[in-house]
Amino acid sequence: MYLNEKLSAGLAAENISAYATQRLRWARGTLQAFFIDSNPLTIPGLNLIQRLAHLEGLLNWFGSIPRIGFLLMPLAYSFLGVIPIRATVQEMLYFFLPYYLVQLTVFSWLNHRARSALLSDIYSLVLAFPLVLTVFGVMLSPFSKGFNVTAKGTVSDRFSFNWKLALPLLLLFIPNAISLWHVLGTCLIQFQMHASEPEIIQQLKGLGIGWIWSTYNLLIISITLLILLDAPKSDRYEWFDLRRLVRLAIDGQIFWGVTTFISEVGVHLEITQAGFPALIPGEMLSVKLKIMEENLRLQGEITRVDFSNEFPSVQIRFDELALPQHRCLVEMLFCRPNQWKRSCAPGELKSLFQNLKNLV
Repeated sequence: MYLNEKLSAGLAAENISAYATQRLRWARGTLQAFFIDSNPLTIPGLNLIQRLAHLEGLLNWFGSIPRIGFLLMPLAYSFLGVIPIRATVQEMLYFFLPYYLVQLTVFSWLNHRARSALLSDIYSLVLAFPLVLTVFGVMLSPFSKGFNVTAKGTVSDRFSFNWKLALPLLLLFIPNAISLWHVLGTCLIQFQMHASEPEIIQQLKGLGIGWIWSTYNLLIISITLLILLDAPKSDRYEWFDLRRLVRLAIDGQIFWGVTTFISEVGVHLEITQAGFPALIPGEMLSVKLKIMEENLRLQGEITRVDFSNEFPSVQIRFDELALPQHRCLVEMLFCRPNQWKRSCAPGELKSLFQNLKNLV
């Protein structure tokens, strides 16, 4: 039963490598349904519509095969002398543009900003080649590989580029760039020399589609290659920009502050009163704190104090938490009412603008 309401939220894969591992595992697990006793296409008790619904879920993973075909097709214009689609630019716009706009509109309406069609298209290209290998691998040997767990809690102090996923895209980018250069050169030369000949004009119509197609492929591959660059992630825990009133107890003295960032393992806060003790280098002060709104009592150590701003800023690392404390902290961080409503995919226009901005 479908319920049009967000009921759960969670953290996504932390880098592009983990994302690929996760999706390829999903593909393998789904396609293995063809080879088990509870195959939804043959198991008793389902009607035709239900079987078709399950079949769509299985065949969805085969979509990367034509996707690679569409990436290769413009190369036929330049390197094989084959023009698979003969049409003018006006004809292409007349037939393709309305379909594309309707697709974007309907996708946005159905997903209600849970996904972006443009971003989904780019991420599908990231996995196109690995998915094709996975699909053929499962069809030939369904249970040859075990379960690969998605990496979690990864930490990195530098940018990293996934060359394994990038290699097939780079091998496509280079011939597409050469193809575009060749097609544009051919168009220019033939237009200057044979513009009046009907056969050449018809060929130029096909070449016009070719250079548009190659340009689109180059743009989409360029954006995809940028996605393969992972930014540094210095902490395995998520830190939330959350304001909560805190009372600190240090050696019998009481201080009041406001949190600026908080996670499952520590908190950054600003002290709103004078007289806070300075921290000797290498020293760690034990502290008891109470987050007033949640009535949550914690203990920890002050690891850093900074007096450079108007209010002293303090960094505290929590001691090991009891189970009730951890549950209360998790509810405060991850389960606040309406917290995840603003965590939506961008609209299609914003996605397009962001992609073009990334290229620049």
